[in-house]
Amino acid sequence: MSQHFLLSAKARTLSLASVARMTEEQARETFQRLRWSDNGGEAYCPKCGCTALYTYKTRNLWKCKGCNHQFSVTSGTIFASRKMPVRDILLAIAIFANGAKGHSALQLSRDLDCQYKSAYVLAHKIREALGAGDKEATVSGHVEVDGCYVGGYIKPANYKENRRDRRLAMHQTGKRRVVIVMRERGGKTLTFVSKTEDASVPTISRRVAPGSTVYADEASHWDILHSRFDTKRINHSQAYSNPEACTNQAESFFSRLRRAESGQHHHISGPHLAAYASEMDWREDNRRVSNGEQFTMMVSATVSAGHDP
Repeated sequence: MSQHFLLSAKARTLSLASVARMTEEQARETFQRLRWSDNGGEAYCPKCGCTALYTYKTRNLWKCKGCNHQFSVTSGTIFASRKMPVRDILLAIAIFANGAKGHSALQLSRDLDCQYKSAYVLAHKIREALGAGDKEATVSGHVEVDGCYVGGYIKPANYKENRRDRRLAMHQTGKRRVVIVMRERGGKTLTFVSKTEDASVPTISRRVAPGSTVYADEASHWDILHSRFDTKRINHSQAYSNPEACTNQAESFFSRLRRAESGQHHHISGPHLAAYASEMDWREDNRRVSNGEQFTMMVSATVSAGHDP
């Protein structure tokens, strides 16, 4: 039997110790090399693109000779105006990359020896960067569609005669949301959050390319997809898959999301649900990529998802 990728040496190309042992100067050089990789690691002005720069002996800044704009290695990125050392930021990204099932802010605050709020904001900045590329993306080909309800848990009453069917809308708290996944077979995964599966149909119709084949379960709200796509259905009360249709890859993503919720975060609030879902679809799409490559991709994402200088 072949060895699972995550157990192989190919999956381990980055050591946390190597990042932790960096000096601050080495960390800035690493961040600079990854940020300006399109220029061979040499810095250029993020405002006008000029490569002619002044340097300072006493400050870690550059000054553009063309527009006089001053900037640092993190200016214009989501880490602009930081107080945390660059080494700690890189270490946080490396730790985050190693969390196959996610990484909680509480654990990250202990790893970095910083306040919980600092770790919480830092983790959400990384999630923001990872999800930035999916905002207007579409999927095509063979696409599996499904929904996963999250939140709105109601603790059952103590006595049996006082218990109600918590699946009914009339017995919900109003906080429950559904994560909708659109997953290409052998391709990328896209997610978004909706109030109900029924309300998600217009977004699915917009983000699945015409001519695609859509696979869904027998829920009635997916019926309208037949008028727009070649749609194949699976009745889960009879089988989880058959030669014609299945949504097993969509369910595989939901199992990853559920493990992150129950094993790492324990609770995901509605306003942040989309960020956690986009993080997990990024992890699902890059599960066969080494931790070193994931680290590089995360740092690059934080740069491309930056703010205006």
